[in-house]
Amino acid sequence: MIGKSQNGQVLLIIVLIMVVGLTVGLSLASRSIVSLRTSEEEITSQQALSAAEAGIEQASKTNTAIANGSFLNSATYNTSITTVSGNSFLLNGGNSVLKDDAADVWLSDYSTDSAKIYKNPWSGNLTILWGKGSAGCTQAALEIIVISGIKAAPITRKYAFDPCITRSSTNNFTAPSAGGSFGGKNFPFGAIIPISSGLIVRVVPLYSEALVGVSADSVLPSQGFIVTSVGTSGTASRKVTVFQGYPTLPSEYFPYGIFSP
Repeated sequence: MIGKSQNGQVLLIIVLIMVVGLTVGLSLASRSIVSLRTSEEEITSQQALSAAEAGIEQASKTNTAIANGSFLNSATYNTSITTVSGNSFLLNGGNSVLKDDAADVWLSDYSTDSAKIYKNPWSGNLTILWGKGSAGCTQAALEIIVISGIKAAPITRKYAFDPCITRSSTNNFTAPSAGGSFGGKNFPFGAIIPISSGLIVRVVPLYSEALVGVSADSVLPSQGFIVTSVGTSGTASRKVTVFQGYPTLPSEYFPYGIFSP
């Protein structure tokens, strides 16, 4: 015959087993809910990203300043297009220009019509700013090629600047002047280029990639567009920003314009 004390012990063991079982069950349920919620968030986040990318594509096709749209899965996008122009701006949409790659500064009007391109050439002082930090020999040198005059008989002038004294003693590049800042960016190096009847300028970083800014003493023409698209799905929101510059001129247009450091 089982005594009262033994009955109490058995009851206590059963209660403990139930508590442990309930704890394990709740833990598994909680993990399942979290996993399901995470999966749903990943799906809605991916849908929002896809919607934002679709907004970029739509804006590129229609060239509409503001465009909105939606999809069957209830995802939506909202896009806007901003023209890059004015007295100062960052090249390549604020992204670094890769080593030995090129970014163009349009000094004249761009047009897909061959009869209208290179109209209204620009004259003034163009300041090219570049670099991050202050260590000269870890920074890029710049090759700057200026095309001026008229389309039928362009004039080419080439400049080369290097903040690294060790390199410039052998490559004979010019030392840059002090830089400046705008748009929340600080540039340790600068180069002032006087231009008369300018058509286009090509900037090529050498030795390293470079963040490059342009400042002018009068307004420059359009350089392209920054397209921003925000996609939304449920509570998820994703933002995509793309710079759409004008087609880059082939390197053959700049004869003997590439240095070989």
